[in-house]
Amino acid sequence: MTRWISRVACAAVLSASVVAAVTASAQTDTATTRFDVNGLQVIVRRNTANDVVAANVYLLGGTQQLTPAIQGIEDFLLQASERGTKNFPRETVRQQLSRLGSTIVIRPSEDWTLIGFTTTRAVFDSTWAILADRLMAPTLDSNEVELVRARMISAVRDAETSPDPLVSRLADSLAYVGHPYGFAPDGTESSLRSIRLSDLRNYQATQMVTSRMLVVVVGNIERSRIEQLVQNTLAHLPRGNYTWTPPHAPAKLGRALVVREAQLPTNYIRGYYAGPAANDPDYQALHVATAVLSGRFFTEIRSRRNLSYEVDAPFIERAIASGGVYVTTVDPNTTLQLMRAEIDRLQRELIDPRGLERLVQQFITDYFLKNETNGDQATFLARAQIYQGDYRAASRFVDDLRRVRPEDVRRVARQYMHDFRFVYLGKPDLLSPALVDQF
Repeated sequence: MTRWISRVACAAVLSASVVAAVTASAQTDTATTRFDVNGLQVIVRRNTANDVVAANVYLLGGTQQLTPAIQGIEDFLLQASERGTKNFPRETVRQQLSRLGSTIVIRPSEDWTLIGFTTTRAVFDSTWAILADRLMAPTLDSNEVELVRARMISAVRDAETSPDPLVSRLADSLAYVGHPYGFAPDGTESSLRSIRLSDLRNYQATQMVTSRMLVVVVGNIERSRIEQLVQNTLAHLPRGNYTWTPPHAPAKLGRALVVREAQLPTNYIRGYYAGPAANDPDYQALHVATAVLSGRFFTEIRSRRNLSYEVDAPFIERAIASGGVYVTTVDPNTTLQLMRAEIDRLQRELIDPRGLERLVQQFITDYFLKNETNGDQATFLARAQIYQGDYRAASRFVDDLRRVRPEDVRRVARQYMHDFRFVYLGKPDLLSPALVDQF
């Protein structure tokens, strides 16, 4: 845990005032308001520290919107909207954004697809007009769509040749067989080839409804200004009858191992287990437990044994959490034995309460450091609104972490850290499947 603590402690010294301000803002939070426009949820957090403003639109549903044949369709549609809209034909979109100094980003994920931008207060309205038109009136010219299709297929192929993205995709597919989280939100080569232009147009007509949308804006901008912009643009979309619900709990599939041979300088191992729902009290306890385990992995596997340059016990923040283990190593068997020993210790022993208190504070510091931009704060609020049904639940984040006790860490380690489903990418003769079966 030495590396994890020292890295975060140094960051804490440099940014304690930032973290304190963010935490205090969340707890008192008179600057944040929420309202609806034609069924579209809007959250605005006013931050007058500078003139930077982030605006994110979250299209709810994520992979629950998909089937095997249309994996990636929402990402495809939004990417294609860059190639022209009703009010911003073809290259005008890029030219206008370049002139404004703004960039629109698209991030598909398991629970939503994000399309948003960060810009300055002075050009916010002009940038918003482009984003709104991309959601409301993409041209979807057949030639332009084919260019986007080719680009997306190329990106998927590139990911298949890069070890980390490949092992992550395989691990999700294995952990969530028969579950929406097993779908690829950015598509597969097969699905991207099969999606027709008519499918994109039908998706635009039926799924771009205000009841599926959450808008979160963070920065130096007034609620009245955002309300007017939304009323003049996205509020004209059909309301629809969408209601967000989390996906069903994944089936209890038991242990599994998929081995894919690859001649690489190191071997990649990633294994997942199913965690609690985001509104379960165990959610933050498991979040802390994985941070403890991650630190112990680093100490034993990298610092003391020098068996890896990258090792982690990830916690995946979704409506239904998952946790796991990840490592790249030249000695898979020894590494797995050490991982198993550390999990056993976490399930058997109680952490020192004072040590846990220090670790939680450092974890909070690290978390806010990773989420200190306006765009990150927007997703922090969105996650609370979507998962908890109230953006104000974000203000309880710090308190929820601080309530975690040593007994909670041991309990959730026992309750959830079992029946791992593993993917191994590397030299098969270096791995003993019997060791994997101990997880």
